[in-house]
Amino acid sequence: MFVGDVAAGCGTGEQMPLEYTGIRVHELARSIRFYAEGLGLRPERTGRMRAGGIWQELRDPVSGAVLELNYYPGDPPYREGDELDHLGFRVQDLDGCVARLLALGGRVRIPPFEEGDERLAFVSDPDGVWVELYEYRSEEQPPTSRPGA
Repeated sequence: MFVGDVAAGCGTGEQMPLEYTGIRVHELARSIRFYAEGLGLRPERTGRMRAGGIWQELRDPVSGAVLELNYYPGDPPYREGDELDHLGFRVQDLDGCVARLLALGGRVRIPPFEEGDERLAFVSDPDGVWVELYEYRSEEQPPTSRPGA
């Protein structure tokens, strides 16, 4: 159900914006470093959960999108699942970003490839969460001058 260009929340007509994406991490400091130093997210609010866990918000300074890192010591209150497919980041220098993320503990899952007007690669963070990196190719460059061509 839509009201104009805005999805109506639960059929009530009120706006319900997507506020953040939360992922479970095994080492909070390592994950903050991966996403902050590797992808430019900025640490913001942090807090403790009633279940004993710690959450840390990281905000993208360009899009405003928020990634919430959730760390649960001991036994987490939720079962492990495969519901999260991947996080997507638009980058300026695909090869440089892949190298930076590898140095921060990432792992290449699908090496750089071309699809349409984009170059893409998939890496995983140190906890195994898949991250899609993509850059737009400039049409001003001849195809033989483009990275990956």
